[in-house]
Amino acid sequence: MYDVVIIGAGVTGSAIARYLSRYQVKACVLEMSEDVCTGTSKANSAIVHAGYDAENGSLMAKYNVEGSVMMPDLAKELDFDYDMCGSLVVCLSEDDRPALVKLYENGVKNGVKDLEIIERDRLLELEPNIADNAVAALWAPTGGIVCPFGLTIAFAENACENGVEFFFNEKVTEIQKTEGGFLVKTENNEYETKTVVNAAGVYSDVFHNEFASKKIHITPRKGEYLLLDHATYGYVTHTVFQLPGKYGKGVLVTPTVHKNTLVGPTATDIEDKEGVNTTQEGLQEVIDKSALALKNVPVRQVITSFAGLRAHEDSHEFVIGEIPEAPGFFDAAGIESPGLSSSPAIGLHVSDMVAEKLGLEKKADFKAERKGIIKAGDLSLEERNELIKKDPAYGQIICRCESVSEGEIIDAIRRPLGAKSLDGVKRRVRAGMGRCQAGFCSPRVMEILSRELDIPLSEITKSGGASKIIVGTVKDSL
Repeated sequence: MYDVVIIGAGVTGSAIARYLSRYQVKACVLEMSEDVCTGTSKANSAIVHAGYDAENGSLMAKYNVEGSVMMPDLAKELDFDYDMCGSLVVCLSEDDRPALVKLYENGVKNGVKDLEIIERDRLLELEPNIADNAVAALWAPTGGIVCPFGLTIAFAENACENGVEFFFNEKVTEIQKTEGGFLVKTENNEYETKTVVNAAGVYSDVFHNEFASKKIHITPRKGEYLLLDHATYGYVTHTVFQLPGKYGKGVLVTPTVHKNTLVGPTATDIEDKEGVNTTQEGLQEVIDKSALALKNVPVRQVITSFAGLRAHEDSHEFVIGEIPEAPGFFDAAGIESPGLSSSPAIGLHVSDMVAEKLGLEKKADFKAERKGIIKAGDLSLEERNELIKKDPAYGQIICRCESVSEGEIIDAIRRPLGAKSLDGVKRRVRAGMGRCQAGFCSPRVMEILSRELDIPLSEITKSGGASKIIVGTVKDSL
């Protein structure tokens, strides 16, 4: 029997697993997909919000501010990409200034440090491409950007190294209350556990409502994005928001930690919990709205578009804590924006709730640090030459757009919870994320996966399941 079963290996579930692994505990994570970070956590704005937006007194505000403060030290500890570049909320009319002041006051109440309302002259110094009608902005220097894949994978790897088990392709179908705790049934197996943590993203309402008298309802809120080429890096140097509206923070334009520019998202409520298709209308909305706060957004440099789903609960609030009707069942539900920013704080607090419930003791040998994959392209010439002497695979460039070597791909596959698909490699080392969008490197990455996993090329998938790349041979079709 497990002490804890966590449902979902997104950033929330992985963060909870990581902080829970500080304790002497038998725990596992059940994930319906073939890898960590395949749902909401892989397709979002990659922003670490400062915390001025969430309603004062809400869990969103509490965990956002705490998580944002934790992020710099955590990035060093777990070795993932993070940049406190700061953010701006642009006011485009004097009529809207009261709303900007209100946002500033809310941020101060939430405990956000160093907030400031700046006027147009200062705004232009920070962002020369700002729109001509911009009059002022809220400047939040503690806002940042992060790699959402890197953050989630770092949490999961560190949890795994500290003893948490991860089981993939395990879609939970039913949870039964038992005398000793719970029986969690998947399509393939059954898991007995004393406690359950529900971190199932857009599906979290399904499991919550099995036990709670107070029901919740999750609406998948789709956000569509455009990703621009490296050539646009520097167009903006901070995250540029528009004043928030009914459906959130509006379309933003931001640099990424990988030196791209990201534009989006839309906010469209849908029924399909797997509905991550992009639309012509949605992408046009991104283009049109981004032009409100900035001039000449370089949208002709788009290299790809994508969509992600936010787990929007009707009350627009995180649902966190133990369900009274089912002692031992803990929710981490309704985790939409600022969920990525809040994940360290949610992970810490939920793990402590579970530990208190079970009477767990801290480990003496907890490994707090994790080393990420070497980025050969970031090394000096001397460092790189030395690395290649030790392992010639680092001298073989597989992805030219992102300068990813064979050595990095091998590391991505061999690591704890290593990559098993093209997308798994892409999320870990960015092979296939460049201008050609894997047009050049896919065959070589497939060959490396086939060799390292000891499976035929015909079994290699894009993202697990039925997403096979090779469906037959030319010889077979003759």
